Parts: sequence; structure tokens; C-alpha cells
Amino acid sequence: MTLRVAFMGTPDFAVPTLEAIAEAGHDIVSVYTKAPTASGRGLRQRRTPVHEAADRRALPVQVPRTFRGPEEEARLRALAPDIAVVVAYGLLLPASILTGPRHGCLNLHASLLPRWRGAAPIHRAVMAGDRETGIGVMRMEEGLDTGPVALEARLPIGPDDTTGMLHDRLAAEGARLAVEALAGIKAGTLRFSPQADSGVVYARKITNEEARLDWVWPASRVHDHVRGLSPWPGAFFEADLGSGVERIKLLRMERTEGKGLPGTLLEGGAIACGEGALRPLLLQRAGRGPVEAEAFWRGARVAPGSRLV
Repeated sequence: MTLRVAFMGTPDFAVPTLEAIAEAGHDIVSVYTKAPTASGRGLRQRRTPVHEAADRRALPVQVPRTFRGPEEEARLRALAPDIAVVVAYGLLLPASILTGPRHGCLNLHASLLPRWRGAAPIHRAVMAGDRETGIGVMRMEEGLDTGPVALEARLPIGPDDTTGMLHDRLAAEGARLAVEALAGIKAGTLRFSPQADSGVVYARKITNEEARLDWVWPASRVHDHVRGLSPWPGAFFEADLGSGVERIKLLRMERTEGKGLPGTLLEGGAIACGEGALRPLLLQRAGRGPVEAEAFWRGARVAPGSRLV
């Protein structure tokens, strides 16, 4: 017996789960995703990654801008889904939608709940220097990521892992868990356990302001900050490379020996921190692609002893 599934998701992270559910043979009655947005010089309407994936499989797509009001509730109920699977959708689901499908709504959340509830769990785990994270299948409630958890996969965070690396591994694990959860729904064997009352930490949305690096921090904290914001939005500093002050993103760094006034460019291309030093490995100037450090410093007119802010 296949399940009638309403899928709700938006970014790249959700695509492997949509693909896995389809490959498992379930009947995806509709794909909900955020509406296309205008981008680029020509302000071309750009569909979400989930929208593109649904189109490739000729799946029906809906792009409601809100679920407030009875229209979307009635539309969902008319589809008669057995279950809704929600992965980084980005729209608030009211109680009327959460209870619409026969078995409610399952959500894939990329953390070991209750740690890192909220919008940016992968970024925050890496930025905090966590050594482990994971992804779980949760039954959705009206609270922010407060629902009981049925399945969970744990993944180590390596000392040089970036958010981008972890994103891809978690997306793959989430797809596997979603298919396992649907099999449990079919068999009537899926069981949920409430989250712990202690250890709750919130993963607030990343702001542009906090992407700026503070070289007064210890090298370990700067390193975690850089890899936590790589590749998006990218931690940055500012410097005059020969044609005025500009913003430079740091996408990858390594720990090294050295000391000096925080923010000082040292011999060999390292940068002094409040404690210790780091050597950039991958950098990006505004409007250009990422480049290796050797090529970057060769094209930048900045000498050792210069201050970076």
C-alpha cells in the first residue's frame, strides 16, 4: 500500500527527500513550495529548487503565499493526503493545516532536538563548535520545533567541516529517514517520544551583521565562525587591496602558528587573532568567484603588517 503524501519544502536541502519519497513509490498528491521570486538583472522569475525537482517529475505544484484563511485548508483536505512531509518549507503552518492530513505532518529537522530548534540549526551547530549533530523526524505541533521525535540519525562534525559539507550529508540522511518513517506509518509501527525538557537551544536566523569577523576573538572561535558561515552567507572582513576598502569573504581557513595585533596580516599570509593565528585558504572578493589564498594574495596589493578589519 502506498501513502498519499503532500510534500512541503523549498531549498536544495529538501530535494533529496522529495526524490526519495517518489522513488519509494508513494503517491505525491501535491508539492507545496514558496512562490517564484524575481532575481538577476532581468528580474527573471526563479523557481525554488523543490519546484524545479517537482517539475522534472511532472508533480503538481502549489505556491500559496500564506495558509491564513479557509481556502488553503479546504484545498489540502480535498487532496485527502495520508501524511504531509515538511522539509525547510519556510511558511507558517496553522493548526488547521497540521491536522489536515490523516496522520498529521512530519517534519525533518537538522539537529539533535531539543538543541538548535529554529531557523538555522546547521549554521549554529558549526559556529558553536559542536562535535556532533543530526537530523530527526518529528511530528509537528504549533510550537517551534517542539513536537515528539520518532527517528533520529547522528553525525559527527569534523574540526574542519563547513556548513555546506554538513548540509549535504544531513540532506542525504534526512531522505533516508523520511522513507523509513513513511514505511513505519504504513505498518503502524512508527512511535514518537517527547523531547527532553532540558537542553533547549534556539538557532536564530543568521543576520548580515554577525557575518563580520572580529579578529579579537581567539583563533578557534574565528575558525568555527568562518566554517559555520561557509559557503553562505560567508564570514567577511574589510581591507584596502589597492583600490579602496572592500569586503572579502573567508570561506576556508586553517590553524597555524603566529601572533600579533588582532587583524594584522602576518608573514606567510596568516592573520593574527586575539589568541593564535589563522591562515586563509579560500577567499572571495565581491562580484568574483572564490580563489585559493596564494592567487588571492598575489593579486591583492596588501603587505604583511597591514590591518584587516
